[in-house]
Amino acid sequence: MNANTEQLLAELNRFTRRNLTADEVYLFEIVLCDNEIDRDGDCFSETALAELQKRFVGVTGIFDHDARAAHQQARIFRTELVTDPARKTKTGHDYCCLKANAYMVRTDGNADLIREIDAGIKKEVSISCAVSVQKCSVCGTNKLKKACPHVKGRDYAGGTCHTVLEGITDVYEWSFVAVPAQRGAGVVKTCGGTVCDAEKLAMRRMLIDMSEQLDRLTGELRQDVVQLCFRGGDNACAGALAETVMHMNAPELLRLRDSLRLRPAGKPAGKPQLKAPNDPPQDGNGAYRT
Repeated sequence: MNANTEQLLAELNRFTRRNLTADEVYLFEIVLCDNEIDRDGDCFSETALAELQKRFVGVTGIFDHDARAAHQQARIFRTELVTDPARKTKTGHDYCCLKANAYMVRTDGNADLIREIDAGIKKEVSISCAVSVQKCSVCGTNKLKKACPHVKGRDYAGGTCHTVLEGITDVYEWSFVAVPAQRGAGVVKTCGGTVCDAEKLAMRRMLIDMSEQLDRLTGELRQDVVQLCFRGGDNACAGALAETVMHMNAPELLRLRDSLRLRPAGKPAGKPQLKAPNDPPQDGNGAYRT
């Protein structure tokens, strides 16, 4: 058992009457909600997400928002906010989501449910909470207290109208559902814990930086090869070759660059196969040799 699993179990066992072991529980990670505009035209502010993070620790998981005790299947024991600066929402903000670690006690009765979660069948989730502010994104009116003329989903000067949810007053449960309002809410693949999420975000940023650097170097290489194409003079053949260069990838550009560098400056790209009309006569088949 690694240190991360030990830490998760320590946090989990705050909600149990006795300490459970790794063999007794099934752990999984879910995205509860985010700051993206959902199917209903609503989105949580970052302030609301921070409040939800505190309130969802210890909250039970059920099915289809049916709040009967018999439907309790899991419980959240840890939450965190994860921000991805490389991903922007429809409103132009850095993407931010509320992630949670949940657990179930392994029993014969939930063995099929665990297999369905692992197989990606039971995946989508939805939260139930209460808010005191439903703010119009266009005019800022709290729609719980006063109506406004703006219609969700309709475009205005400030962008597409939506409702910003703020002022979390209570949370009730989270549920497995078939179609959640939030498209990104559900069970996610993970290697567990904050460290893993930080590493994944750092890796993604590093890959983006490497891709941008590769594009820049490829562009510089392409310019060098184009200059080599015209080293023998500005003619139709050089122009056609330079046009082809614009569609080459990096390995192809490197091979062509090396080939062009071997050719002395001012020398034509190659000797034609067919004999020119004014060329002196040659013996045998020499006129057709390269």
